[in-house]
Amino acid sequence: MTPSTVGPVIDLGNIFFNTYSSSQPLRVQNNSALPVGFPSSLQTDLAWSGQQFKNDQSYIFRLSPSDVSEVEAALRHFKTLELDGNDVCSDNFPLPVLGENLRGLACDLYEGRGFCVIRGLDLSKYSVEDYTVIWLGIQSYIAPKQARQDKKGNMLVHIHADKSSEMKAEHHRHSTNAITFHTEESGDIVGWLTRSTAASGGKCIIASAHTVYNVLAAARPDLVRILARSDWPFAFPRFQCRPVIYFHESKLIMNFGRTPLIGNSVHIRPSYLPSLSAHQKEALDAIEAIAQATQMEIQTQAGDMHYINNLAVLHRRDAFVNGDEPTAKRHLVRMRLRNDSLGWSIPDELEEEWTRAFEMKGDRIWHLEPMPEGFFPLRMYTN
Repeated sequence: MTPSTVGPVIDLGNIFFNTYSSSQPLRVQNNSALPVGFPSSLQTDLAWSGQQFKNDQSYIFRLSPSDVSEVEAALRHFKTLELDGNDVCSDNFPLPVLGENLRGLACDLYEGRGFCVIRGLDLSKYSVEDYTVIWLGIQSYIAPKQARQDKKGNMLVHIHADKSSEMKAEHHRHSTNAITFHTEESGDIVGWLTRSTAASGGKCIIASAHTVYNVLAAARPDLVRILARSDWPFAFPRFQCRPVIYFHESKLIMNFGRTPLIGNSVHIRPSYLPSLSAHQKEALDAIEAIAQATQMEIQTQAGDMHYINNLAVLHRRDAFVNGDEPTAKRHLVRMRLRNDSLGWSIPDELEEEWTRAFEMKGDRIWHLEPMPEGFFPLRMYTN
């Protein structure tokens, strides 16, 4: 792995500090100390700016005709075994040549730039069942351990516009509005299959948490100290005070979302829960501002599979407008994943969520199409 320079990112950040808030610019406070053990900067390939990829599409792995033939042969082999889709793994979905390239992508997700796109699958050639098995087969070489999404055992999250109720229309999974940068509450790797795209908008937008850290460490180490404290009052799905950022076994990890911290229009934060302080709100706004200043936009295509390192890459969605045709309606399917052989050690405060998602026994349910709320509940606050 070749270390990358963060010089241009720091410059971008310093320029942004002077403009990100017209009412109260983010002040530079270099005289404050970082938390004990936290580095002054992260010189890794995970620290990048979207500007670096304007003319660089090396993050897109394009399936060749021979790759597609190998995938289709693996699909035929798997179907002869008469196994359930729950059983897809690299042993029964053989990709002798492509598989090595996919394992290389896994290494890049954990130790390289932290994101990738796999492109070249024509979904119109396959049934929903078949292309879902193909997706599972391909990702079994990248991150084979799969997380259950809830107590019911749902494995797939369908992200699509749904205005059937006020609750759904305002929920980030079913809204057409833009959403802010965040991470999933558990999972080393998050993977999406794009089934169809919107008529306009709906870009997948990512940003490097390591770059955000580098900018804050250089100009606002006091905010790094705030983010590393254990007094952030997370709720949804459960109440827990913990940090937003960790420097754990030489890895910088960021894990947060605004809804668990402040609520939203459909998940009203109960009054009995602690509220964020003014300094905590400033730190959240700083993360969002720096992430937006250094973000990268990915316009996915139908059939794309894209993956991010959920420990080191933030993500959000652009607002979108659907068209009338089914092929012009945005529909992504999401899974949370882990590669045990490459996976980072998880901080103690996050361990329960990882255990709940990956280790707890129970049903594993695969809904190939969006299901009513009763099958995939919109989680509420719990004590």
